[in-house]
Amino acid sequence: MDHLFRMNWLFYLTFLCCFASVFQDTLPNPNITDLSHKNMDFAVNLYRRISSYHDKNIFFSPLSISTSFAALLMATGGVTRDEILNGLNWQQLDRANEPEIIPQLFHLLYKNITQNGSLSLDQDMAMFVSDKLSMEKTFEEQMEKYFEADIKAVDFSDMRQSVAYINNYIKDKTNDRVQDMISSLDAGTQLMILNTIFFRGNWKSPFNPNFTKTEAFYIDNYHMVNVQMMYKEARFFMGHDQALRVKVLKIPYEHDVSLLIVLPNEGVDYTAIDDEINADRFQEWLQSLRPLKVEVHLPKFKLEQSYELHNLLPNLGVNILFTDSANLTKLHKDQDMKVSEVLHKAVIDVDETGTTAAAATTIGIIPYSLPPSFIANRPFFFFIYHEDTNTLLFMGRLIDPTKV
Repeated sequence: MDHLFRMNWLFYLTFLCCFASVFQDTLPNPNITDLSHKNMDFAVNLYRRISSYHDKNIFFSPLSISTSFAALLMATGGVTRDEILNGLNWQQLDRANEPEIIPQLFHLLYKNITQNGSLSLDQDMAMFVSDKLSMEKTFEEQMEKYFEADIKAVDFSDMRQSVAYINNYIKDKTNDRVQDMISSLDAGTQLMILNTIFFRGNWKSPFNPNFTKTEAFYIDNYHMVNVQMMYKEARFFMGHDQALRVKVLKIPYEHDVSLLIVLPNEGVDYTAIDDEINADRFQEWLQSLRPLKVEVHLPKFKLEQSYELHNLLPNLGVNILFTDSANLTKLHKDQDMKVSEVLHKAVIDVDETGTTAAAATTIGIIPYSLPPSFIANRPFFFFIYHEDTNTLLFMGRLIDPTKV
């Protein structure tokens, strides 16, 4: 009897473990909140890959990159599709019987962000297709339905004309902020998918330019540069992550978008924070913020950063897409297609009026009890996000404000 009981109990435990495993594979009814959370973790994973190459400024748009791959997902099948799902952190959102669920979620997310038309966030998708390529009609319809994509026929054999045409398109879509996106093209290119995003945010309460003055910014223990430091004393939302030893400050823009700055305490190396940032921690920071009267010192800065994602994404498990084994048969019946390159360029300009940005364990967090100062005179992280959905629009790391 004891033996039978143990066998039954063992079977029961095995069943529970299998059930738990299946349950963890997918989220019951994924929504745009789940998508935002997954995109945040992807953003941080990508940030770490970029960070591993250098200790310089970083700035990119996770939303722009994710949206591009959500579109590309509809063209793929087999292992190629699985790698994108895993690399972009979408495994738990996918449904075998709902292949369009992720594009649908992106469509709903964008509609939610821009629902009242007040937020200046212009995101556009474009496909530049070889005039020799005949696309599957279903794919074209999906691109139009979910992303309202422009589909442009291009003669890639005429490199000079193709480069000029694509660069002019991007320049126009980003209000001249992103220029010279590409310099050359392979004559064998068949398809380019580009996503541009342009954001102009005005502070709810602007900084007074009369208070801006030259101050020191300490890149590290040995290097200092002079910067134009903005100043404002007002009520901000602020907190302190004791475990990471960082201050957290939120500066709101108009129309439900905010800038979150994560500033390591004096003496704390910013690299110690890199591996600790994730979606859960980001949510904890937001939930812990408390309104306080704060003296804020924030440098004016401009960044313009470009990334070759086809060289970065293989580190996140997205490999086959860029090889001759890629499965893009939902885009074009011929198997002999691959993605040759994925480029991303992002620009940000932070000044007294606001920001212009474009792009092609339990944690002890406590608010300050005394009126503090927030002096961003050393390297810090920053996040521009949509409040209602917690969607990360842009992410960056400022090491040297004098370097564009």
